[in-house]
Amino acid sequence: MKTRVIQDDAEPTENGINRAAPVVGTSETEVAAAREVVWDVLTGIKHWPSWNPDVRSVSMHGALSAGSEFRWKAGPGTITSTLEHVEPPRRVAWSGKALGLKAMHVYALEARNGTTLVRTEESYDGLVARLFRARLQKTLDGALESGLRHLKAEAERRTAT
Repeated sequence: MKTRVIQDDAEPTENGINRAAPVVGTSETEVAAAREVVWDVLTGIKHWPSWNPDVRSVSMHGALSAGSEFRWKAGPGTITSTLEHVEPPRRVAWSGKALGLKAMHVYALEARNGTTLVRTEESYDGLVARLFRARLQKTLDGALESGLRHLKAEAERRTAT
């Protein structure tokens, strides 16, 4: 598997991450699965704990649409997230708040001759992000890589069966 972590300080984009935030991370990987399979894995939010060991639990209220909320446990705390943008099977974005951080997370899926390029971006803003920038940058970079690794494994497993 080939995963890259890219730092990008461009201007904030509509329905995207806050590129001016103190902590910004981007990662991407190629998945040997159709975009629709990757989309189903990624947006089956209630099922994240079954394939991603970094996510301990999830509860979601509402459908997969902008404005729906979900709560999930990952790392040291519980995160309350709101879906901000849902464009099947291309793009999903959510905002989240936890431990004094405001996060914005975006996944973009690009079909490529039977495979899918998955690009994920996330930003952390707020006082905690400014105070613990270096530590949170390292945590975010690791979380993005880990999340993509688990997403790739599950989508490819589903394709193989």
